[in-house]
Amino acid sequence: MRRLMRGLGLRVCYARRGRYSSYAGEIDAPAPNLLLRADGTHDFSAGRPNEAWVSDVTEFRLPDDGRKVYLSPVVDLFDGKPVGWAVGTSPDARLTESSLEMACATLGEGEAPVAHTDRGCHYRWPGWKAICGRHGLARSMSRKGTSPDNAACEGFFGNLKNEFFHGRDWSGWTAEAFMELLDGWMAAYSTVRLKAFREGGRTVYDTIDNRRRRLGLAA
Repeated sequence: MRRLMRGLGLRVCYARRGRYSSYAGEIDAPAPNLLLRADGTHDFSAGRPNEAWVSDVTEFRLPDDGRKVYLSPVVDLFDGKPVGWAVGTSPDARLTESSLEMACATLGEGEAPVAHTDRGCHYRWPGWKAICGRHGLARSMSRKGTSPDNAACEGFFGNLKNEFFHGRDWSGWTAEAFMELLDGWMAAYSTVRLKAFREGGRTVYDTIDNRRRRLGLAA
């Protein structure tokens, strides 16, 4: 059988389990990595809101529902605020584009952030590019096969799963109920959850939205 397959140019494809990846090869010319410094490190900081965003997709597996749940957030590098997100059971272009549209709805006059992602196909399709073009976003992409290039978004996922998902019994939960709860958690991330900020040489605990109001960056 192997000799026959070699003769026909066939090869075995194995199912691979692991982290979801939307990478589908080099389907077009990638955007430059605008957050990459000359020394090979990345600048995941921002001096003001809506200056630089990161985005990616992560998945959740429930024990009693065969469907996976996917989350696509857009995270502001100024303070880690999720300015847009979408939750669904399919990691398709609609999911990522919906989160980007939600984020763009927060933009003020003259704001045109860098939108940094990995090289997944969702970020290279016409829909994502068109949204970036309409709002003047500067597309930025990680280097090929270099997940640390989007470490800021990976860190957001780590906090999310540690605080919201891991260590809880999700037995009996349907995807619909889980998505509703996850959507509520994302909304509360900026309004209820306390976060540590360095201000004037000391650590201050505040919600993201309240800190923006204190700094005069939000109404």
